[in-house]
Amino acid sequence: MSPEDRTAARHIRGWLTYAFACEVFAVVGISVFLPLCLEQFARDNGFLYPGKTERCVDAKALAGTDEPEKRCVVKIGWAQNIHLSLYVFSLSVALQALTVISMGGIADHPPHRKPLLLTFAYLGSISAILFSVIPSSSILWPLVGLLACGANVGFGASFVALNSYLPNLARETKEVREAYQELLAFRSQHLDQGPPNVIPNAGETPEQFYNSALARATAKISSLGIAMGYVAGILLLICTTIPVAALHSSTLSLRLAIGGTGLWWALGSIPAGIWLPNGSSLKLVEGADLVVEQVDKRPWSWSREILNAWKRLGVMLRWSEIKRLKNTFWYLSAWFLLSDGFATISSTAVLFGKTTLNMPSSKLILVGALAPIGGVLGSLTWPLVQRKIGWTDLQMIKLFVSLVSLIPLYGTLGVLDIFKSHKLPFGGLTTPGEMYGLAFVYGPLLVGLIADATGSIRNGFYFLTAIMWISLPLLAQVNVLRGADDAKAYIEERVSHSALVNGQYTLLSQTDSE
Repeated sequence: MSPEDRTAARHIRGWLTYAFACEVFAVVGISVFLPLCLEQFARDNGFLYPGKTERCVDAKALAGTDEPEKRCVVKIGWAQNIHLSLYVFSLSVALQALTVISMGGIADHPPHRKPLLLTFAYLGSISAILFSVIPSSSILWPLVGLLACGANVGFGASFVALNSYLPNLARETKEVREAYQELLAFRSQHLDQGPPNVIPNAGETPEQFYNSALARATAKISSLGIAMGYVAGILLLICTTIPVAALHSSTLSLRLAIGGTGLWWALGSIPAGIWLPNGSSLKLVEGADLVVEQVDKRPWSWSREILNAWKRLGVMLRWSEIKRLKNTFWYLSAWFLLSDGFATISSTAVLFGKTTLNMPSSKLILVGALAPIGGVLGSLTWPLVQRKIGWTDLQMIKLFVSLVSLIPLYGTLGVLDIFKSHKLPFGGLTTPGEMYGLAFVYGPLLVGLIADATGSIRNGFYFLTAIMWISLPLLAQVNVLRGADDAKAYIEERVSHSALVNGQYTLLSQTDSE
């Protein structure tokens, strides 16, 4: 094995190790235990509505009812206990979005990439570990909301920093290095002979061949990391079933489970930090034709990078920019609707199962395990279906959105008397068994955001069905090829403008940079 291959293997091993460590928190913590634990904390410290004097833990038959006189509310805005975790999760997503926008430029700066990743990794993992030391009887119990926000922000921000490694890691692989050398050879050979020839037996130009190799390597690394994390998460979910069942799904058992995922995350970040490349070992390569090399001599500044990130966002949101990149913004508009539901899939599904279907935590863990298993199987089978029917990626996305929309639509049937009165043995998400089947077939259930005023988590199904269907005509407006060309031209123009006006960048061919 050549020194280049050993270096590439070490860097990829570091990337996969961190994905293996932090994905466990996503599968086990965010999807299952965080919503259960926050709901249990709220229940342990809640009071019965409307009197707000009798403690919920002293009352009976609270779960699975929508009757106002039996609702459990907490002093924090007198929100219902099952909705408090949704509000905490929404706040954490908002904080995560602000953080990710602010750190975009920093993550793209190689010398600060690893410190940024490890900072957020330990913010998230330590926040998760601290769950195990705060009992629900403590007067400090509201701090678990802040810990949940810290854990979620740490996970999301560190994963952004992790993904910023992908382009360079892919370029270090043997396949991509060889494709790049072929590209340089073709450029040198045909410099004065017009357009480059097509690579024999490949049906592609050298640049297309290089880009295809780069895309394959990137997808391979990314998918392998996610798969490893999912497998680890599933195994840990199954293992946690034993202590949770032994402790009768107590708040302590849920806290220990979250703390365990944080410990796993923290320990896994150590070898990842050792193996991931430092800034000095990364090449600032941006594409097959272009290298953007920063020559700004001013000292690097965190505050300036954060300010510039928000300035870039402001420029992108101008109407003139939106018109130039309309395909991109059509797609982002659809994703704006979809991501809000996807971001709360498992947590709200778990709450629905516990509060409406009266499922114990041990069985909800099984649902949480079936969901990623179904997702892994789907990721293996759907590409085969796509190749068989010859559909594009955009067509498949629209198919998936349509299928996912059937889940909340099916849940709305539960308000019909024929299902509500249990005249039929199943239907409309009125029995626990349906949760198992749907979790396995479709992956995580899209249950979504629920308005506290309705008092019923089932009413959110109407809203989620609507946003799924609204996103479909937006996706239909997207022209993928045209959008890619527009985006590439836009980036090159922006970089050229920076070089000519601000004098902060110079443009070099990759041949020169080598």
